[in-house]
Amino acid sequence: MDKRKERLERFCRAYIIDFHGTNAAIAAGYSQKSAHVTASRLLSDAKICARIAELQKKQTDKLDITAERVLGELAKMAFLDPRKFFNADGSLKAVGDLDDQTAASLAGIEHEKLFEHFGKGQAKEVGTTTKIKIADKGINLERLGRHLKLFTDKIEHSGLDGLADKLNRVRQRKAEK
Repeated sequence: MDKRKERLERFCRAYIIDFHGTNAAIAAGYSQKSAHVTASRLLSDAKICARIAELQKKQTDKLDITAERVLGELAKMAFLDPRKFFNADGSLKAVGDLDDQTAASLAGIEHEKLFEHFGKGQAKEVGTTTKIKIADKGINLERLGRHLKLFTDKIEHSGLDGLADKLNRVRQRKAEK
């Protein structure tokens, strides 16, 4: 492979990392000064775009990323029942005891031991505090709703009122001349 082809391949591979053309051009060895122009030119090339698409497909196939799988994970987070985090007695379940849907919805966990201090440098453990953070239900419901096209953004245009009438009057005047 000649140097030009190697550089183009490096650009394509760098581009699929973060989809930032300028960064990909620099990583491929193009001049920093003109990297944004180079990236724009390369990204308008059909062969480059085809190679990027090919690399993306390989990446998603390797990682088993499918629309079905992504939607499934969104659904887990959107439809989580927070009661699944607790035992019947109200205590928090151990992470290992959570079912797959509940565990997938866990966004963070903080575990802190509580101590009672007595005497100099002496302490006795008296309990623990555990904080859990679950995935944002609203955001995930919105994402699913957008996928299902349940929400439509309405765009209102103003300033064009009477434009058709004005155009017709101009056309009539020109026709009369």
